[in-house]
Amino acid sequence: MTSDNSRKTNGRGRLFDSVLETIGDTPCIRINNLGPDHVKIYVKAELFNPAGSVKDRLAISIIEEAEKNGELKSGQTVIEATSGNTGIGLAMVCAAKGYPLVVTMADSFSIERRKLMRFLGAKVVLTPRTDKGFGMVQKAKELAETNGWFLAQQFETQANAKIHMNTTAQEILSDFEGENLDYWVSGYGTGGTVSGVARVLREKRPNTKIILSEPANAQLIGSGEVQQRNEDGSPSVGHSAFEPHPIQGWTPDFIPLVLQEAIDNEYFDDLIAIPGPVGIEYSQKLAKQEGIFTGISGGSTFAAALQVAETAEPGSVILCMLPDTGERYLSSPLFDSVPEYMSDEEEALSVSTPGYHMPPQDS
Repeated sequence: MTSDNSRKTNGRGRLFDSVLETIGDTPCIRINNLGPDHVKIYVKAELFNPAGSVKDRLAISIIEEAEKNGELKSGQTVIEATSGNTGIGLAMVCAAKGYPLVVTMADSFSIERRKLMRFLGAKVVLTPRTDKGFGMVQKAKELAETNGWFLAQQFETQANAKIHMNTTAQEILSDFEGENLDYWVSGYGTGGTVSGVARVLREKRPNTKIILSEPANAQLIGSGEVQQRNEDGSPSVGHSAFEPHPIQGWTPDFIPLVLQEAIDNEYFDDLIAIPGPVGIEYSQKLAKQEGIFTGISGGSTFAAALQVAETAEPGSVILCMLPDTGERYLSSPLFDSVPEYMSDEEEALSVSTPGYHMPPQDS
């Protein structure tokens, strides 16, 4: 018999009792066509989570920790302010566990996000974009206090960094066991990923340099301005260094308490500012040159990783976080250059043979 070199799969070797058991264990994937030849770049593709983003981890942690400590009662409504990914993750978790969910979200975020949450059974209350992230957080607090709902508090809860310490960081240690890991690169939204992973890397891989990134026109950390807070750690005002930016999921208009841990403990070795258009460019390049479909935040983090790669020592290994899938950006600037009908080149192909071509598009 000749050997069969065809691609095969063997299954996961287990059966799952719930979609929630499939959260985590996302792959680290080698980048082959983008970046310099003297380094190895890997991306941790959080788009492989069941609801398509790293926030699935946060969502399950918030709900399960609240169940354990008695803060969340059976059948109680959950409410949270979100730019989308946390809300989508919470909608999946609440659907699986039987909790009603209400989310508040500024109307500046992509329409797909609202529809995905509603499709999963959540109610979405929009707030004016002029009130920014601070406004949607305040609206969630008002609704929670008025109705006796459980407020998830993703920006302050200890369940946030904890899940990344217990899952994301452990996966990285396992996947790079016996291998170099010279740099780990991440952006921030709540700050849970960087605070949780850094707790572990600082102890277990102290030689790994941690690189954090934020939008070039919204450098909250880079400004050095201290965030003003309420007694519970939530922001009392928006941050003056914030400007609207297209990197959805990155950098609200305040420094979250969860992120403050990384700042106070000097968990990162360098801070890189990325312009929004550059993040869009590299999201598109990852899709077209690597076949990896991530959103603007992923493109922005990857752009920061490429900056690290330029000056890294030969043989360096870089791991970059890709927070989500690109499918929730269809109505965002990420897809502005993608036509709905056919490009001129596609139309020329259509009419290059006699049959089955579309009539000219109405102008």
